[in-house]
Order: sequence, then structure tokens, then C-alpha cells
Amino acid sequence: MKSSNLMVIALACLLAVPAVYAQQASAPAGSTGQCKDGSYSTQATKKGACKGHKGVKEWYAAAGAAAAAPAAAAAPAAAAPAPAAAPAAPTANNAMKAHTMPAPAANAAPGGGPGMVWVNSSSKVYHCPSDKWYGKTKHGEYMSEADAKAKGNHAEHGKACTP
Repeated sequence: MKSSNLMVIALACLLAVPAVYAQQASAPAGSTGQCKDGSYSTQATKKGACKGHKGVKEWYAAAGAAAAAPAAAAAPAAAAPAPAAAPAAPTANNAMKAHTMPAPAANAAPGGGPGMVWVNSSSKVYHCPSDKWYGKTKHGEYMSEADAKAKGNHAEHGKACTP
């Protein structure tokens, strides 16, 4: 019974391999996985590889590592390890994964004044006049702090402008 189950599993694996390699063949060079939104990742690990891209759809690195593992086990123990692969060139996916904040714009948007906050329409965060981001994010508008709160916006790091 066990041997027939093993045979069925082995046969299923053999039939699945061409489909996996066909998908990998259409991926850009250096890709380690495909995200659910159709983009590709070059991250070394699956964890966080498709953050912001609806998660991982297919992970190629595990298939490549699994195929390489039996070959490494069959090699003599005295064999030298293969040199590490060169890091992949930066891609659009890697650029999106950088979590650094851009510097604020040099000049604040015109407007503002006493009692006004700058609401970043992208993040729904409002900034006080003393904040470095006041009037300097790409998208936003000035309004009173009460209006900002009423529209569902919140203060940066929870610190309100007025006591």
C-alpha cells in the first residue's frame, strides 16, 4: 500500500515539474517568485517578497533550491561549495520595497496659516505648522484640525496640534 502511494506521489511530481518550469521560463531573469498582481520579485526569501502586491502567487526559489539539494547530497563531501550568486540588479520591484521616506519638498504649498493643518490626502495624516511635512507632501490640502478629524484623518504619530 505504501509503495503504491509513493509511486502515485512520484508520478504526480513528475507531471507537475514541466508546468512549474514553463512558468519560471516566462519570468524575468533573476526572479525568485511571482506576486498575485502579476509582478515579479527578486527577494532571496519568500517572507515579505510580495508585500504590497497582494502576496506570493508562485515561489520559484524553493523549487530551484529543492532541485539543487539532491545534487548537492550526491556530490562528494570534499567538493568545494559553489560561489554565491551575484546580487540581482535593482528592479522596479526592489525600488518599491525600499521603505525610506523621501525628503520633504523645499517649499511649502501656498496657503495655510494660524489654526490650519496640512492633510496628506494619500495617507490620511494631518501635519501641524511646526512639522517638517506641513504643506510639503505631494498631495494634500489645508484645513482646520477639526475638519481634518471630521473627515477621518489622524494626527501624525497621534500628536494633536492644539492642546
